Amino acid sequence: MRKFSFLGWPIITGVLVAIILLQFFPQLFSPPVTTVEIRETLLPTHVPGVSGPVSYSDAVEKAAPAVVNIYTRTVIKQQQYPPIEDPLFKKFFDLGDMPQRERIQSSLGSGVILNAQGYIITNNHVIAGADSIVIALKDGRETSAEIVGTDPETDLAILKTNMENLPSITLSPSDALRVGDVVLAIGNPFGVGQTVTMGIVSATGRNSLGLNTYEDFLQTDAAINPGNSGGALVDAHGNLIGINSAIFSKSGGSQGIGFAIPSDLAKKVMTDLITQGRVVRGWLGIEIQELTPNLAESFGIEEMNGLIIAGIYRDGPAHKAGLQPGDIMLSLNGERVDGRRSMISIADLTPGEPLNVEFLREGEHLTTEVKVGERPLTKPAS
Repeated sequence: MRKFSFLGWPIITGVLVAIILLQFFPQLFSPPVTTVEIRETLLPTHVPGVSGPVSYSDAVEKAAPAVVNIYTRTVIKQQQYPPIEDPLFKKFFDLGDMPQRERIQSSLGSGVILNAQGYIITNNHVIAGADSIVIALKDGRETSAEIVGTDPETDLAILKTNMENLPSITLSPSDALRVGDVVLAIGNPFGVGQTVTMGIVSATGRNSLGLNTYEDFLQTDAAINPGNSGGALVDAHGNLIGINSAIFSKSGGSQGIGFAIPSDLAKKVMTDLITQGRVVRGWLGIEIQELTPNLAESFGIEEMNGLIIAGIYRDGPAHKAGLQPGDIMLSLNGERVDGRRSMISIADLTPGEPLNVEFLREGEHLTTEVKVGERPLTKPAS
């Protein structure tokens, strides 16, 4: 009995301590963690009926045959003895016609066959000043091409070849494009041969880049490199939506910021150059300045949707309609002015067509009707 009493007290004490520890420190007796709590959505990762293609080979197969490589050669004449051009040197020495040495400058680019008649669209800077132009098709054929017309203000040019059985591309309206749409760039970067890169439409309506007079660029992150100029930007179905034109780069290579001339603008330039030999554009005879926040505040304007008339050509359409420097154009034919993009809408008008202009002058809203003129031809920069 004493033996049991001697062993009983330690057991009872241990049980009481365990109860107390369990009551106040339950984590001491918790089992080891074997699961991790994660909050998950019950929505499926794949929505039936909504999916993207696993390949764009059909689009490439449709568009690629109409994209050509363009090789140009320019003969540059150089004086063998540059000092003879010095007027003082010529005064004392009559050397007659000194022999000149010639240097051949080659460049490359891309182009797109528009129809079976052999018309090809490319960038003006690709063929500017070229003495000879050769195009190479995807099927291996090569032929020479002649310049039909150029439009430096949009950096577009039309070539013509007489080769038969030519493939051609299908145009798609570019005004329906949305940011995020998949696009493919096809061209001849660095002269390695026809190459396809993929991206999306990063932005639309890019302007004020200082590249062309008329800018309404599509921006894309599809890789565009030197040699891609003049090539095709197509949609996921292989239809032409733009002409690759420029890149923004600090290294000379692609950095995911490329610009293409939209097909709607290219179509008008192409049609005018082929049918009339020049691009006919509407013209108001004004110089404009975009409205900045500081200028808007000084004019007492809350919305940034105007263009300031900075200058007017004497006896031009705007001058005849009574517009003055300092007037702020607010709307054109009822459509509110959207920065420099509105100047493209003016260029699309037919000369002689009336244009209703709402403008602000010294705080007063006024309207006038301008008879649109034809923009004078400008001499391309040499």
